[in-house]
Amino acid sequence: MTPSYSRLAFVLAASLLAATACNAKVGAAAVPAPVVDAPRASTPARQTAVVSGGCFWGVQAVFQHVKGVISATSGYSGGSKNTADYETVSTGETGHAESVQIVYDPSQVTYGELLRVFFSVAHDPTELNRQGPDEGTQYRSSIFFNSDEQKRIAEAYIAQLDQAKVFRHPIVTKVVPLQAFYPAEAYHQNYAALHPDNPYIMFNDAPKVAHLKQEFPDLYTNR
Repeated sequence: MTPSYSRLAFVLAASLLAATACNAKVGAAAVPAPVVDAPRASTPARQTAVVSGGCFWGVQAVFQHVKGVISATSGYSGGSKNTADYETVSTGETGHAESVQIVYDPSQVTYGELLRVFFSVAHDPTELNRQGPDEGTQYRSSIFFNSDEQKRIAEAYIAQLDQAKVFRHPIVTKVVPLQAFYPAEAYHQNYAALHPDNPYIMFNDAPKVAHLKQEFPDLYTNR
């Protein structure tokens, strides 16, 4: 990962490209709901999902506005505990991906609905090891499953979307077991909400939240 000032340089140098890249859906068709999904729970509960897809600022911002999401935390997954820090992950050599842990109420939103948001507006699942102006394995698209059910739903959904040719290019998202999730430093948490005038946020992340509101009004919450 590049430091914040480097991210700004990327954006200022390629603002039009970044603005275009902020919309994850690149296919002509809408991203359909998953055919295979978990049933909606009958009583409130807490479950977790972990995904990665580019800079965690934007992914966190999107899921913070999804109804049924209790919390969304930026962090690192895929590497070891002793390399789970911003500067080390920035090298792209730790195995970590910038990730977001989503705690949600399965009586309000299903795992499949979260994945639909992930593939529709949170990132572009056809970009390999990059998103918009950010490049490196730490920006890869991954779903870190923590149960056989999550694995089954994620793999079935990717197959469904590829078969329907929703995107112009194949989905590169990897479905891998969650070994651990390490929260990122405090200054990364709620970054988009706390820095709305940051050019990186304006070009890359705010449009994702706007896209969520437009495409999924029943799932959007203004909080």
